[in-house]
Amino acid sequence: MASSKQNVTLTGLARRFVDDGLLDEDTAKDAFLHASHNRLPLITYLAQHEMADSAKMAFSAAMEFGVSVLDLDAFAPEMLPEKLVDEKLIRKHNVLPLYKRGNRLFIAVSDPTNIQALDEIKFNTGLSTDGILVDDAKLRVGIEKYLESQDTTMGDLDDADLEDVETEGGEQEDDNAVTVSEVDDAPIVKYVNKILLDAIRGGASDIHFEPYEKLYRVRYRTDGILKEVSRPSIKLAPKISARVKIMSQLDISERRVPQDGRIKMKLSKTKAIDFRVNTLPTLWGEKIVLRILDPSQAQMGIDVLGYEEDQKQMYMEALEQPQGMILVTGPTGSGKTVSLYTGLNILNTTERNISTAEDPAEINLEGVNQVNVNNKVGLGFAEALRAFLRQDPDIIMVGEIRDLETANIAIKAAQTGHLVLSTLHTNSAAETLTRMMNMGVPSFNIATSVSLIIAQRLGRRLCKACKEPIDVPHDTLLKEGFTEEQIDTGFTLYRPKGCDKCNGGYKGRVGIYEVVKITDELANMIMEEASSIQIAKQAQKEGFRNLRQSALRKVMEGVTSLEEANRVTKD
Repeated sequence: MASSKQNVTLTGLARRFVDDGLLDEDTAKDAFLHASHNRLPLITYLAQHEMADSAKMAFSAAMEFGVSVLDLDAFAPEMLPEKLVDEKLIRKHNVLPLYKRGNRLFIAVSDPTNIQALDEIKFNTGLSTDGILVDDAKLRVGIEKYLESQDTTMGDLDDADLEDVETEGGEQEDDNAVTVSEVDDAPIVKYVNKILLDAIRGGASDIHFEPYEKLYRVRYRTDGILKEVSRPSIKLAPKISARVKIMSQLDISERRVPQDGRIKMKLSKTKAIDFRVNTLPTLWGEKIVLRILDPSQAQMGIDVLGYEEDQKQMYMEALEQPQGMILVTGPTGSGKTVSLYTGLNILNTTERNISTAEDPAEINLEGVNQVNVNNKVGLGFAEALRAFLRQDPDIIMVGEIRDLETANIAIKAAQTGHLVLSTLHTNSAAETLTRMMNMGVPSFNIATSVSLIIAQRLGRRLCKACKEPIDVPHDTLLKEGFTEEQIDTGFTLYRPKGCDKCNGGYKGRVGIYEVVKITDELANMIMEEASSIQIAKQAQKEGFRNLRQSALRKVMEGVTSLEEANRVTKD
């Protein structure tokens, strides 16, 4: 990248930003190269990575092109023209339709050089299209508000709407299962719908319905932490369980064994949310856990997941390979599925045949052939993989490698011209390799097929509105794992405070990653059946950061707190 940077001659907006003091020369060249590589407008790349103030960039762009900047705050979402431009185009080009006059459509853009966006919108709408320059930060906020206003959002639903929300279950396996129409308990219907909707409103990832001897509670997992939100009467426990089971088309008469189901909650004609449902018979009744499945997570893009630049580059390079195996590892709930589907979304083009085997499929992605494994009928991961290999695949994703048979088939696929993505439940990259050896996979096959391993955790992001700086003694920083060089550079640590915009000082989550590329030296160690400790030491020697080091970098950047880094990673 350094040699490429030397060959860059800054012109246009990039040169203007340097001349106006928004960026230095080297930063501008780096940004220009990365924006080009990621096929992003320069202004969007700079704004997303907070490398320059979006308002100042808008002013500089206005001066460069001799146009004025429009303040988007003057436009309410309901004032904007409805459904003239497809949502995919709006998100793809980071644009917003403002108003239409006759046969002319005026579009808000943050990059006046983005002529491709105007041409594509003109082609799709049949209208002459003009761009109007706006602040990129306000544009992104405006786009979200506009798209929400075009649909019935969860925030618009009041108590009167709760009973009318449509739900669909998953596959019906019991012909005698009770249908939704047979339940005539309006308060329970209303209560369960409200619990589900409030969970989505609050950004929860899971809902827990838990019966005990003398109480019944409902908890949400938000940003990785469980929090109690409701405590209905214990007498309602059977009715609540029955209602959730009916919504997911499970057998309400069967309370002795676990059951798996799925709920699709239709909020409007175009908006639906999926839930994965699991029931578990406990001492005092059935505990039910719902996982909220958000298809939009796969569309977020790799830049917002939290990868450091070098880690992202390694992942992108591995995805570009025609064959090999990419393994993502970590505990349940660490974001493995989102990482895999972000990669699949990048690879998902009309030229590629992509098939996935999952238990079950969590994110629906158009253009990808998704298969739910079903061991009851003999369709396991191994059987699905064998079928994929007879269907002319380019890319295969296996939800999880659990046994030797699945591992061997996946590795053979990776060795014979296919790109294979999968997960394992291990704690680090090095342990992933030794786990496969312990399964019985020949070390030579591991060394020649695995190209990249990503170990990951999810940490809570500090709320930007209320985080506050703290002073930590030098010796404490050293004990926590910071190096003398890092401490000498000077950085500010922050702690959570809490405000009305966040959850106890945190808002959202960020990925913490260990990304290890299998080099020649690591491949030799694998073939020599080295231990995970030896492999980890070699990975460190070659410059691959472990999870702890990656977490401390997030602390130095002010993304998360030291307490949160300690919670999700250990030395």
